[in-house]
Amino acid sequence: MITGLDHIVLLAHDLTAAEAVYETLLGQTPAWHASSDGVETAIFTLANMSMEIMAPSGDGATAQRVRARLAEQGEGLASVCFRVKSIDKFQRRLKRLGLSPEDVTQSGSTNATDGATLTWQRTRTAVEATHGVRLFFLDMPTERPRSQAVATAPIVGLDHVVIATEEPERAAALYGARLGLDMTLDLARPDWGARLMFFRCGDLVVEIVHRMNEDKRGEPDKLWGLSWRVADLEATRTRLASAGLDVSETRTGRRPGTRVCTVRTGALGVPTLVIQPAGAR
Repeated sequence: MITGLDHIVLLAHDLTAAEAVYETLLGQTPAWHASSDGVETAIFTLANMSMEIMAPSGDGATAQRVRARLAEQGEGLASVCFRVKSIDKFQRRLKRLGLSPEDVTQSGSTNATDGATLTWQRTRTAVEATHGVRLFFLDMPTERPRSQAVATAPIVGLDHVVIATEEPERAAALYGARLGLDMTLDLARPDWGARLMFFRCGDLVVEIVHRMNEDKRGEPDKLWGLSWRVADLEATRTRLASAGLDVSETRTGRRPGTRVCTVRTGALGVPTLVIQPAGAR
């Protein structure tokens, strides 16, 4: 059973530079630093998920894979990891559903800052079975330490992660029927040129977007963008603009009662929205 979105992985060429970019965007500091197999990571942990930035720094099989991905696709979003309960049982379910999961493995990490340790079990599905999106599943008995705010009006959490698809029925079957996420909205809007499907995952949303005016059937799905949640949109927009980011004016969001703005720079090429939910403040 999926209980929430654990973390999203972003690949970067240089960890220090990428960390600075996201510290500015989020208004938070990383809570975890680690290195393994030629790769360095920095993890920002917010109220409802973590963002793991990964960059190659040496030799190793993982470093080679990361460099290959960067050469092929450039910096940006790489994978999504869901939190699950009873991972052995969940892995058996994935097998029955034909998603070709790997064997469950035990792993861990040590925080370079204070020596704290975390352990977890995880599996992942075959990329071909999930139509191009890399999906991991993790069972971790403890929580990561939270990031600390270093600026006014910080990002407080993730509102939704966006996956683009040219095969909406196929995507609905994967995230709803097979992975068991609860569909809360299926909205076709020809005037927007899009069909949107929202799947609840903990207290955030996995949003599937199909561009209705684009005929690209057969192409893989793509982990596309992020929408960050804030308590005070105007204050966050002012902070980001003062830091030199190109940020749109605030506007009414498509969800009733929401306000949003678009961050055009300062996210390592990730399409980024900032949203104030209905009833915030």
